[in-house]
Amino acid sequence: MTRLVAPGTTLAALQRQPLLDPVDQRLLVCHALNVSRTALITQADRALDEDEALRLSGLLQRRLDGEPVAYILGRREFYGLDFEVGPTVLIPRPETELLVELAMERLPTQGRMLDMGTGSGAIAVAVAHTRRDANVTALDVSPEALATASRNASAHGASVRFLASDWYSAVGGETFELIVSNPPYIAAGDRHLSEGDLRFEPTSALTDHADGLSALRTIVAGAPAHLVPQGWLLMEHGYDQAEAVRASLAQQGFTEVRSWADLAGIERVSGGRRPPT
Repeated sequence: MTRLVAPGTTLAALQRQPLLDPVDQRLLVCHALNVSRTALITQADRALDEDEALRLSGLLQRRLDGEPVAYILGRREFYGLDFEVGPTVLIPRPETELLVELAMERLPTQGRMLDMGTGSGAIAVAVAHTRRDANVTALDVSPEALATASRNASAHGASVRFLASDWYSAVGGETFELIVSNPPYIAAGDRHLSEGDLRFEPTSALTDHADGLSALRTIVAGAPAHLVPQGWLLMEHGYDQAEAVRASLAQQGFTEVRSWADLAGIERVSGGRRPPT
C-alpha cells in the first residue's frame, strides 16, 4: 500500500495539506485516531506514530479509490440519529428526511405505519424513535439489510417489527394508516449508477433494472388493499418522476394526490390518500 501519511506527521500538518475534501479528511482522521474534532485543534502538535500513519493512510486510500466515507466509517447520521451502514444497504441521504417529516405529520396517534424496502431502517427507526406511540412495521427482501436495520432499531431503543418480504407478501391482509417507501427508482443503464458513491452501493436497492418506475407502480397497485380508508401512501422518487408517480396514484383512485419538494426545490416525494369507503 502506498504510504500517504508518514510517521511523525502532525495533526496541524494534515490540516494544512489535505489529500481529500477537507470534511472527508477530517472525518477519516478523527476515525483513524479515535479523536474528536476539537482534538484536531487542541492537539495540533500531536505527531502520528507508525501504526496511526499506516491506519490513516489505508482509510485515505480507500476514499481516494472512491469508496463512500459512510462505508469506511460504518456510520451515517440521519434525522439526528447515528445509523450503522455497510455495502448491503443504501447510505441514508438528507433528502429522505422529507419523507420522514411528511410521514409523521400524517400518522395518527397510535397509528400503524408500513415501511417498504427499509434497507438500513433509517425511515422506520426515525419515525419509531420520534413517535413512540406508533406501531411501525418494516419490510425488506434482503436478510443482510434486515439484520442491519434491526441493530439500528436496537441501538436507538426504537420498537419496529421487521419482516422478510418481497413487497407486500409478508403482511397478508394487514392494513395500515400509512405506507411509506424509498424504493429503487433509478432506471437501468442510467450513467449515475457508474459514478460516485453509487458505484459501491447495492445495485438492487438503487435500480429496478427497468424504467425506474416499476417498483413504484408495484407499491401503488398493492397499497389500496393494505391501507385503511383515508390512509396515506408516500413514496420517494427520482428528480424527474413526480408527474408519472402522480399519474399512477390517480389511476389507482387515490385522492389528494400531490408532490412535495426537497430543500433543493426538487419534487422528491409524491403521495395520495385512499378514498373513504
